[in-house]
Amino acid sequence: MKIGYFLSCEEFTPAELLEQARGAERAGFQGLWISDHYHPWVDAQGQSPFVWSMIGALSQVCRLPVTTAVACPTVRIHPAVLAQAAATSAVLHSGRFVLGVGSGEALNEHILGDAWPQTDVRLEMLEEAVAVMRELWRGGFVNHHGRHYTVEHARIYTLPETPPQVYVSGFGPKAVDLAARIGDGYVSTMPDAELVRRFRDGGGGDKPCQAGFKAAYADSEEEGMRIAYDRWPNAGVPGELSQVLPSPRHFEQAAQLVKPEMMKESFLCGNSAEAHLEMIDQYAKAGFDEVYVANTGPNSAGLFDLYQREVLPRLR
Repeated sequence: MKIGYFLSCEEFTPAELLEQARGAERAGFQGLWISDHYHPWVDAQGQSPFVWSMIGALSQVCRLPVTTAVACPTVRIHPAVLAQAAATSAVLHSGRFVLGVGSGEALNEHILGDAWPQTDVRLEMLEEAVAVMRELWRGGFVNHHGRHYTVEHARIYTLPETPPQVYVSGFGPKAVDLAARIGDGYVSTMPDAELVRRFRDGGGGDKPCQAGFKAAYADSEEEGMRIAYDRWPNAGVPGELSQVLPSPRHFEQAAQLVKPEMMKESFLCGNSAEAHLEMIDQYAKAGFDEVYVANTGPNSAGLFDLYQREVLPRLR
């Protein structure tokens, strides 16, 4: 099991994210996830640096592999533009870059005034977008006139030695089936063995499966719960709302229904090494190959110390 750290662009400044990357590498984490957002989920998180600038900067401060978790190549950014960004990122990271993609959320993708498609259409767009990007990574000029995208006489000149791997996020059966069909790997946030099995049986085979979970490191579980509730009450918003609500204000309104104690369902709160080991074990038993932990709040150094002293040595 590979253990990585999740950089949350929604919550931290560029300088803080870079310092967390350095801290994660020193602590012994083996890779980085990084989120791609135009807005934070709620204003209390307060940040949203451009992920492609951050990925470039990460290449200069650490040597850990980086995966976007996840980028949306369908609405806000045209797949031909994202293909160039991913290719440059792969060059900067000497091939240690994975493009994680998903069908996105209205929170980030509606900003240009485009209609927010239904799920089936978004998945169809994602499949075409991945095909466009892979064609561009082959080199040479590309002309594409598809159902959703047009590319005319486009060529990416700065290419890595091998094309970036594309891992596809999926939380429902249709998305997991798409990931199995077109992905070089699978991305999730739930220790759901059935989804992993569906991915592998549907064509994913032994391709890598990544997942992530959230923590709120603090001196006590109650303090961690308070931090999580202050920063990420949206974690308790149920169902498909995370895909369709268009602004932090709407997430704040929905989060009024969330109670502080509900944070324990979405976050590991406190400082228990045993709790982290048990959570990682759930993902391992579900069949995941890699798991990434995010820390909300000001205590990332405490989480790094916990993992360096008590979690990672026991996993090895």
